[in-house]
Amino acid sequence: MADSATSVLITAPTVLTAHAANELQSPGFVVIEDGTVTEVGQGAPPRPADVALPDGVLAPGFVDLQVNGYYGIEFQIADAASWSAVARRLPETGTTAFLPTMITAPVDDLAAALRGAAAFVPRLSEGARVLGVHVEGPFIAKTRRGAHNPAWITDPSPAAIAELLAAGGGLVRLATLAPELPGAVAAIEQLSAAGVLVSVGHTDAVASQVAQAAAAGARKVTHLFNAQRPLGHREPGVVGQALTDPRLTSGLIADLHHVTAPACKIALAAAPDRIVLVTDAAACAGMPPGEYLLGGEPITLPAADGAPPIRADGTLAGSALRMDRAVANVVSLGLPLPAAVAAATRIPADLIGRPDLGRLAPGAAADMVWLSPQLSARATWIGGRLAYSDNAAAGLAGVSA
Repeated sequence: MADSATSVLITAPTVLTAHAANELQSPGFVVIEDGTVTEVGQGAPPRPADVALPDGVLAPGFVDLQVNGYYGIEFQIADAASWSAVARRLPETGTTAFLPTMITAPVDDLAAALRGAAAFVPRLSEGARVLGVHVEGPFIAKTRRGAHNPAWITDPSPAAIAELLAAGGGLVRLATLAPELPGAVAAIEQLSAAGVLVSVGHTDAVASQVAQAAAAGARKVTHLFNAQRPLGHREPGVVGQALTDPRLTSGLIADLHHVTAPACKIALAAAPDRIVLVTDAAACAGMPPGEYLLGGEPITLPAADGAPPIRADGTLAGSALRMDRAVANVVSLGLPLPAAVAAATRIPADLIGRPDLGRLAPGAAADMVWLSPQLSARATWIGGRLAYSDNAAAGLAGVSA
């Protein structure tokens, strides 16, 4: 997306910067020039506002590291036009940057999908920023496969890792694997050396194996609690190691279905600043109940009440979660709003190596979301340009920025 060529000053009752040294300004203002934040302040702005938000919160745009699909489209099997269509609409949820996610498939098929994406992703010019691709599988444990097809699961090998990296041409930014598999530690080292963030997931590993993965370079855990060995009082499992190991940051699907409210509270209390909110959204997200695809295979969205989609056997298969709803959910559990916003902005941006995103601070990209008092996205800017506004926001003077 081309950056704005003008200077814009936005005021809001509250500005959440998600910047550790200066998180909340109330009232606050943000100055944007050429698509970049140049000033953030509290109190009276240096000149009249170009955009005056009447209520709610101005926050950094959300960064989602796990999006399988949205609005009826599955990234794994979609073309350039479909990827672009999702990117243009994701700002409706407050998301301004994301990792399209491909799940378990034969290595050759994943490589083909990555080659196709690598050819068109650099040309995507509108909507939420595509930060790369998250490859979730096929190097996972069959016993913790979740909605992944067991016929396509395999052990990692140097050749398979090299094939996927070459096919992506630098597009692979995050890879989920099970560290207990033969060759997994070497694969973690190989991926890390290539600049890929490695995440432990879909795994039956014991705590010591997760620690070994972290020593080899893994820095993340995929959808904490789901599809992994749980916390035990004698064997801490994946969950215990994730919550106590300062090297690891965990994704959390806070739809309150994948993870119950008490379990979410435990994670957020045990690992402050090491939890990132993710949607794990499937193609059914943003759509009515019905039949959709995940990994090229059928899933059903049974209801429009936030319940997740399922496979025919009842296995949870991704989610229909919005990022603004994820933030609102953890706030409803008692997490302070600045911490909730940081978990959806600064923490994932830093984890993926994009310190220019996920914060409102001088030098950062002017990716922002106006959240209503109920924490739903009212308007979203990417690079200082309006990417979305709801019907009420559309009538606000100057909101087009």
